[in-house]
Amino acid sequence: MRQILCPDCDVNTLIYIYNQQKIIMASGFFAILDDIGALMDDVAVTTKVAATKTTAILGDDLAVNAEKATGFLSSRELPVLWSITKGSLVNKLIIVPIALLLNVFFPIAIKVILVLGGFYLAYEGVEKVIEFLFHRSKTAHKVIAEREQNDKDAEKAKVRAAIMTDFILSIEIVIIALGTVLEKSLTIQIITVSAVALLATIGVYGIVAIIVRMDDAGYKLIKHSHNKGFFSVLGLLLVKSLPVIIKILSVVGTIALILVSGGIFAHNIEYLHHLLPNLPLMIKELAFGLVAGLIMVAIMTGGKKLLSLLKG
Repeated sequence: MRQILCPDCDVNTLIYIYNQQKIIMASGFFAILDDIGALMDDVAVTTKVAATKTTAILGDDLAVNAEKATGFLSSRELPVLWSITKGSLVNKLIIVPIALLLNVFFPIAIKVILVLGGFYLAYEGVEKVIEFLFHRSKTAHKVIAEREQNDKDAEKAKVRAAIMTDFILSIEIVIIALGTVLEKSLTIQIITVSAVALLATIGVYGIVAIIVRMDDAGYKLIKHSHNKGFFSVLGLLLVKSLPVIIKILSVVGTIALILVSGGIFAHNIEYLHHLLPNLPLMIKELAFGLVAGLIMVAIMTGGKKLLSLLKG
């Protein structure tokens, strides 16, 4: 020990040097802990802000997946939901690294993707409104037809469609989350975006699992209570609540789609950001979303008719 620390020092000096080194090591250790604590505090704040910003899209994601996980035999609802959940996790594993790399090497792509995604969300939202207003009977027929599909091919097709929808929404969730931490360090960006992506998947599909099993839980309560008493009333309430909750989620999700798309345009297109400054922000975002959605519906409808004419 003497040869390592100080060959010419006496024992007391050696003890002093040794104690000082322990103090330095301890202070270094606690400094590292302090840095980690500060980093976690920053991540907690940024994750909360990012999660708040993505709430609207998460609401639509919840509504979409609640609809897609219903319409199967009771024994297949949770397996179907689990398949969609695994697909959603794979989507996040693909999207998160690509978004972070683009932000480092080609940051303008983030705004471009956000705006393109805004047009997609506006289209989805306005199309739902038009479908409700002008093609309601067709939608009801479609829902009934989907409920009658229980074979494996139909199930796989529905799972694939749900995963594709989740992929588009996941892009928006990840990029909006990333947009809230663009000024932060790369470490905070990685942890925050990853945390939001994971929370989005667990939160959305966990709630969907509860929703799609509400009617089964209600039937069991009614059965075990022999259709009498408080548990029977509670069971009946759960059974009747399921379609109402899905309908509410669908309406809220549609409005959220239009608002989120309008917000993307307002914050990422300079001209629109300064347009109509005296108008309340929510009204302005709703107007931008509606206009963009109507334009996209017109383009898509015209494109489909043109394609049909060319094929004919």
